[in-house]
Amino acid sequence: MARELRRFGPASGMAPVVEAWRSAVGPEIARNAWPARLARDGTLHVHTQDSIWAFELTTRADEIRTRLGKAAPRRMSFAPGPLPEPAHEPLEEVRKPPPEPTPEHVAKAESLTQGIRDEELRKVVAKAAAASLSRGENDRSFC
Repeated sequence: MARELRRFGPASGMAPVVEAWRSAVGPEIARNAWPARLARDGTLHVHTQDSIWAFELTTRADEIRTRLGKAAPRRMSFAPGPLPEPAHEPLEEVRKPPPEPTPEHVAKAESLTQGIRDEELRKVVAKAAAASLSRGENDRSFC
């Protein structure tokens, strides 16, 4: 984080935002969006991995500002741009196996796929649905 803060120089107000960013938005969003600069008018410009992330985070700007608390800027702007190099994560975190579906997930998936006539297709779709249900929150949620 110190390396990223040095990039900004004396940019007033950036240090609290950068320090709070990861804990406010969670690790997945922090890997795909990072505070770039604070404009004179108080707008925080955030670089994102791509325009999809920029669009999604624009719709969630008020939520992000709330989560930033005292470090929150007046306004936020999201656009694709360069991101800091990712920190090396421990291999255990990177290779964590997906959770096994519970019997409730399997039952819910089977009820959702009842209308599929082809038995093999129904089984495959039910298995995929149960796996998806077991993952819980999607990867772009806040922590």
